[in-house]
Amino acid sequence: MSGPRQHPSEATSRAVERSAGELSTLAAQRMEEHLRWYRDLSAEERSQVGLVAQAGISQFIAWFHQEESHPPSAISIFANAPQELTRSVSLRQTLDLVRTVVDVVESRVEGLAAPGDEQLLRESVLRFSREIAFAAAEVYAGAAEARGAWDARLEALVVDAVLRGEADDSMQSRASALGWGELADVTFVVGSTPTASGGAVPAVDDLRRAVRQHGVEALAIVQRSRLIAILGGTREAPRVVEAVADCFGPGPIVLGPTVPHLFAAGRSARAALSGLAAAPAWPDAPRVLESDAVLPERALAGDPPARRILVDRIHRPLSAAGHAPLLQTATAYLEHGGSLEATARVLFVHPNTVRYRLGRFSDVTGYDLTTPREGWAVRIALALGRLTTTPATGAAGSAGSAGSAGSAGSAGVGAAGIAGDGVAAAASRVPRLRPRTTDRSPLEETSKLSPTTS
Repeated sequence: MSGPRQHPSEATSRAVERSAGELSTLAAQRMEEHLRWYRDLSAEERSQVGLVAQAGISQFIAWFHQEESHPPSAISIFANAPQELTRSVSLRQTLDLVRTVVDVVESRVEGLAAPGDEQLLRESVLRFSREIAFAAAEVYAGAAEARGAWDARLEALVVDAVLRGEADDSMQSRASALGWGELADVTFVVGSTPTASGGAVPAVDDLRRAVRQHGVEALAIVQRSRLIAILGGTREAPRVVEAVADCFGPGPIVLGPTVPHLFAAGRSARAALSGLAAAPAWPDAPRVLESDAVLPERALAGDPPARRILVDRIHRPLSAAGHAPLLQTATAYLEHGGSLEATARVLFVHPNTVRYRLGRFSDVTGYDLTTPREGWAVRIALALGRLTTTPATGAAGSAGSAGSAGSAGSAGVGAAGIAGDGVAAAASRVPRLRPRTTDRSPLEETSKLSPTTS
């Protein structure tokens, strides 16, 4: 439509002006009949939509009367309450509204236009409706941009509160605003920031889009060289992170334990960050690993929770009544390089008994001593357990060892390197006693082999 715009006759202009109320009423009736979303709105929301429709028709009439050709100022249609409109009506629904008003005006063209002005009126309606559509898109784009910036700020504040362990009312309010108030199964993930992403915003957006393809929600920020994400709504966080690992930069990606909700995510965050710091100590570590997989490295790096977990999982159960032979066997087995025969000799038992006790050890602690890495974790856990033994217990153990230093059994146990175990005193006092029947392996019981048979 380049060039000067044709002007309608005076009769057409007056007819269109007089029909403003009628067109508004017809538009409201048409929306009530054909638009289900309009019927589902509250009375206040329908009133807001009606005001927008009336403003559109009024603006069209004013523009239709203009004598000079210029684009209509359709943005003023949404000037009354654009934010209220965008909260209650989506962009698609707004376009339905525009289409309804256009249909109503077009249906009245024959009655409104003077002879010869019919085509001009139709073209004017279509041109104006195009401007309304562009104006609606501009309003919604601006609202989305403002909401996105605000959400990004809220997201950064929530993640920072998780990192600080500040699960207070302000964090709850911000999380609720982001839709995370009731989200369960939360996992903290940390890795390096991709270097070729073009900055922090693309890295965060790429990660968020990638996890949403797996039906998972994510809060994500870039903190210096680290890309941090909090995944919510899944118990399979390792699988999801494996699938989106390309969104992170080079190096390990560490997951903390999955916790019930966001307000317990501080524990997951501390474990993941500790795991990321300790991961370089494990050269063969997989790219995606859980924080529990590097408990030994975390303990060596001085992480108190990792030390406590190792002691609670391994040393403490073995310190319970009835498990002393398992602790004694594990210590001897580790000190003798994983040799069943050497362990059996130093403990004066059959190798099948050692094998049986190793199986019991795995049942009690969940660690397999025959696996080198798990055996190393057990060795660290036992050492930490000895260090946490009370002074009275340690003194008693030392006295017991010293009191039996002259016995052959004590010499054998000392060669095994288990005199400082905490149970070495008991072991040195009864080195030649046959194992209790309940501690023998089924194979030894059935074969009636001598305890000293190798």
